[in-house]
Amino acid sequence: MSQEPAFWDSSALVPLCLAPQATAAHYRHARRTLPVVWWSTPVEVRSAIVRHFRTQPGREGSLAGALARLAAGRRSWREVLPSERVRELAMGCLDAGDLRAADALQLAAALVWCGEQPQRRPFLCADARLAAAGERAGFAVVRL
Repeated sequence: MSQEPAFWDSSALVPLCLAPQATAAHYRHARRTLPVVWWSTPVEVRSAIVRHFRTQPGREGSLAGALARLAAGRRSWREVLPSERVRELAMGCLDAGDLRAADALQLAAALVWCGEQPQRRPFLCADARLAAAGERAGFAVVRL
């Protein structure tokens, strides 16, 4: 079975790195899709991982294991690189909705990935505000 490209927001990837937090849906989508991510996603995911282990000592798993899963995931991801178009679209996303800067950049990167034609393109996300903005933009949002 070939993998369908799908845009993955950082919020959808973090549970895969923190394995005990991942659901069956996370693993199913991970097997079926080829993740496309925004350029800063590895930084956002690493930040969430490190924060998790700093604020919740004694949690299942290990920091090294979570970082190894992040590194393994990165080898298969496609990245949308920074560009003037991503920045322009992100500024428009800020004007049009209730998004923070990082989320606006995520949505803008997803729009660039699909040539600004999001109809039925999968957008995987666990952030309610970003998911709602993705739906308004026309993506087929998968809420994880």
